[in-house]
Amino acid sequence: MKELVEKINAEIAAFQLNANLQVTKGNKAAGTRARKNALNICKLMKDFRKESVEAAK
Repeated sequence: MKELVEKINAEIAAFQLNANLQVTKGNKAAGTRARKNALNICKLMKDFRKESVEAAK
């Protein structure tokens, strides 16, 4: 589960970087990367929820 949390944190950091580049500099490619990061974060959060529920049992 620790690995999963590290992956989530890395993906969030990448999202923040790319989203800021899109907002501040109008970088369209960074916007595409930020959207991809957002989808990956959603998937990882679902995995986290599954593992968290299993650990709580």
